[in-house]
Amino acid sequence: MLTIKKKNKSHKELKEANAKQLRYLKRNLGQIEELLTPYQNNITKSPLKEKLADYYQTIKKVYEQQNYMLENGLNSVENRIVNIHQPYVRPIVRGKEGKKVEFGSKIQLVLINGFSFIDKLDWNNFNEGTCLKHSVENYHKRFGFYPEKVIGDKIYCNRENRSYLKELGIKLEAKPLGRPSKEAMSIHVSPGEQNPIERKFSQAKIAYGMNNIMAKLKTTSESWIGSIAMVLNLVKLAGITPPWIKLIILKIKFELKYLNSQGSNTLRLTATPI
Repeated sequence: MLTIKKKNKSHKELKEANAKQLRYLKRNLGQIEELLTPYQNNITKSPLKEKLADYYQTIKKVYEQQNYMLENGLNSVENRIVNIHQPYVRPIVRGKEGKKVEFGSKIQLVLINGFSFIDKLDWNNFNEGTCLKHSVENYHKRFGFYPEKVIGDKIYCNRENRSYLKELGIKLEAKPLGRPSKEAMSIHVSPGEQNPIERKFSQAKIAYGMNNIMAKLKTTSESWIGSIAMVLNLVKLAGITPPWIKLIILKIKFELKYLNSQGSNTLRLTATPI
């Protein structure tokens, strides 16, 4: 507590405080381990409920990671747990001003004619440049042919991806490597061409809360994210629905409203083999 209350803390003080807390945690875990010794052969019969047993295993993992970093003088470790309630969440360094580290999933979104597809969702940080081939092949699986052109951020435009797209005859709209010629600059992607997918991300975050997923379970969070992508596509589909279909829907709504006003409460059912 004395260390926490200090406004300015030296590296040595922080290290000593962490070491002291880890010793306390090791003692407590050892006591719990002794109490659970009779149930080692069948942990399900122990007094710990399933949720508490999961917490116990997570805290043991946190102790191992923190102790490893302390002993080796490290500030990070692979698959580091930062939340015992959501042990699958990983810190992702973004380097943004005011928000250098973010916590949550990372998705790769593909935009095709205004429709959104999640090609990759991962709770660990990943290099987007390695995902271009996967997205192009997914496009081929969905539609039976390859795209005519690809527009992406600079990180997607490495030499390996350029060679891959060239072999398939797919045009890459990006700044050429090296000193570009006048002809090469003619295929340079303008800033406005990447805006649609950025707007789609903004719509998902601001309008539908993709940046504020409140679910606790990993599977629920992933389902939530997938549902938002589905809603984005439904909104897009509603926008391109032909006017005559909209008129039919309005007429059906009017007829239902009229029937309700007449007090019709008869339900007719039938069954027939097909």
